[in-house]
Parts: sequence; C-alpha cells; structure tokens
Amino acid sequence: MGKTFSEKILGKKAGKEVVPGEIVELEPDVAMSHDNTAAISKTFYKIGVDRVYDPDKHVIILDHCTPAANAKFAQNHKDIRKFVEKQKIKNFYDVNVGICHQVMHEKGHVWPGALILGSDSHTTSYGAFGAFSAGIGRSEMAVIMAMGRIWLRVPETIKICVDGKFPEGISSKDLMLKIAGDILADGALYKAIEFCGPTINRMSVASRFVLSNMAVEVGAKAGYMIPNKETLEYMKARVRKPFEVVQSDPDANYEAIYEYDVTNLEPMIAKPHTVDNVVPVSEVKGTPIQQIFFGSCTNARAEDFEIVTNVLRGKKVHPNVRMLVFPASQEIFLEVLKRGWIVDLVEAGAVIMNPGCGPCMGNHEGVPADGEVVIATSNRNFRGRLGNKESEVYLVSPRTAAVSALTGKIEDFRYLKL
Repeated sequence: MGKTFSEKILGKKAGKEVVPGEIVELEPDVAMSHDNTAAISKTFYKIGVDRVYDPDKHVIILDHCTPAANAKFAQNHKDIRKFVEKQKIKNFYDVNVGICHQVMHEKGHVWPGALILGSDSHTTSYGAFGAFSAGIGRSEMAVIMAMGRIWLRVPETIKICVDGKFPEGISSKDLMLKIAGDILADGALYKAIEFCGPTINRMSVASRFVLSNMAVEVGAKAGYMIPNKETLEYMKARVRKPFEVVQSDPDANYEAIYEYDVTNLEPMIAKPHTVDNVVPVSEVKGTPIQQIFFGSCTNARAEDFEIVTNVLRGKKVHPNVRMLVFPASQEIFLEVLKRGWIVDLVEAGAVIMNPGCGPCMGNHEGVPADGEVVIATSNRNFRGRLGNKESEVYLVSPRTAAVSALTGKIEDFRYLKL
C-alpha cells in the first residue's frame, strides 16, 4: 500500500514508516508564532530552561493587534521584542510587515516538503506550497522552543478532487465555502485534506492559498496540494535552500474521496454564526449590511485587490456602509499602491487600513456595533468573532463583498448591472 503526503513527511521526520493514528515525535523545520509569543515565553521559562533550543527555526510576527490597541497590547509587544532580542531570534517581523501567514511565504520561510508548526490554527495555509503545516497550542510551542521537538498524531487523509472551469466571477472562496457547507465544520476533524484535480492545478498561488487556509474550518489538521508551475516559480524566487516536492503515491489509502465540478458553481455565502451555514448568495440577496471587512489571511492579496478595485473604480460605496480595507502585508500594500488601486478605492469611499489582521480577532480596528451586519472576506463568523457577540457576520468572496458595497445590501453579482 502506498503512502499519502502526510505519511511521507511525518515518516521522514520520525525516521521510520508511519501509519495513520500513530503518535510520533518530530522536529519541525519551522516554528511560527505571533502576538501570543509573550504568553508562550512565560510558559517557556517555567519549563526550566533559559535558551531557545534553535533560534533559527523560529519565526515571530506581530500582526493580530497592530498597532497596539491599548497599553496591555503595547506591553505584550514590548515583552516579545525583549524575548526576541534575548533569545537571538533573527526571524522577527514587527507591526509594519503584515499578517503572519502572508509574511511567512513572502519571506521564504515556507517550502515544499517542509514540516511547519505554528501557534495559530490557520497555519494550515502553507499546504498551498506543498508543506505539511499545522496549528498547535501555545504550551506546545513553548515545548518546541525548549526541546526542539513535539509529538503529532499521523492523520488520516481525505482527498478532494476538483474539475471544471469556474464560471465568470466565481472564485476559490466560493468553492471552499461550498465544501465547508457539504463536509461541515467537524467533517475533517484531525484529518489531512489533499486538494487535487485539473481545477486545482490551474489555480493561482493566491487562489490555492484560500483552500489550505480554510481547511482548518472543516476541522482539518493539515490541508495541502502539490505545487503547480506558478507556485514553484514563486517559491524558487524566495526560498534560499534546496527543496523537494513530496506527493502521495497513486495507490495511497484515503479515508474518503469527494469530487467537485465547479462548472455550475454559484456565488456562496456562510451565514451567521458558523462557517458551515452555507447557502448560495441568491438566498440572502437583499440583506442590509453596515460594514464590509475586506482583508484577513484568506483574501487580501493583489489578486483580490484587483477584483475589488475593478468593481469599485469610478463608483461609490453606499453611504450606509463602512468598507474597511486591510492589505495582507506591506509587500501587497506597496504593490497595490504602485498599481494605483488604492487611489481608486479611496475615491470610492473605502477606508484604507494598515497591513495586519485588523478586526478579525475582535480587538480593534472595526469592531461592529450591536445589531450590525458585516460581510467579510475572512474565514470565521462565529458569534463575537469580530469583537461583538450582538453583531452578525457573513463570509463571502471579494467580488461579492465589492458588489454589495455599492448597494448597501448583500448582492448576487450575476444579477447586478455594474
């Protein structure tokens, strides 16, 4: 019997053949943390060591509450800077650089075949580049800092095969929402998801990222795909070490196989208050909205900005709507600035914010009021996700967000003349 991608990567790191369900002790290639490093460092010192096992393995990025919203967060950032300096962690990115999951691959800390662990659930994102990447807890990251190793359970694998050509305006976000609605939020609990098929092979780097990023939203421990030509070229320009693409054997065993044809896929939306409460946008068309959150690690790259800008150029955001725009990183911000898209968005009435997570964690920069409805290009909409349990959050694609901005209500762009 052949091996899946997960079994190969984890087996290589364990130094033996492994099977699903087995517990193995491993040393990751990269360990990522962000604003929660302050809490991790406290646990680290409680373990009884004073020096990080291998500082070069660690990447720390401040992004979740940047700039600091209050004195507590400011102190948190100050503690992290002191920890980074004391431990001689070179891979540190301060509040100006962007969202951790974007910065990680931009700065070359992600590559095919790597084992990457992060103290953030959306660490699954790096599977878009052919890495096995998974989220872990703060105390687990403290153990990696102290000992350099951690245990993982080898996951079973679910294969999702995608074929067909997307209809005009439909994106990988619509596909991932459709998958979440079908599989449900716990449908892949501690499984690995392998995305494959002709449609996946044709996707851009940004589009592929959406799928692996949101794999955790259906419970997955990891979500990955084999890098296509565009992805490999992107990696080769940024990664400063040799790497090898790892892929599942043709006779590998899968727990389940799902097949999707996107030919007739509609614009999809996740209604409050769960990511799997998914329906076609047409079913909630006309719902009034008060705020749009265009950003997050899911959809805030140049590809997404181009879509939104093309919709809003020369038009105006509805006066009842606040459209908040957060570039995923400083690099993305500079690119869209140079292309003139920021000018178009400002003239349309959007509010341009700093690169970072923004309101996604619910700490600052766009917390909605009681009873307000927000549509977001992010990945989670549970009650209180944006900082107010009395608001409602719908998850949508960038195009759906942009067309809805024009009328002040949720729109199906197929029926709106622009």
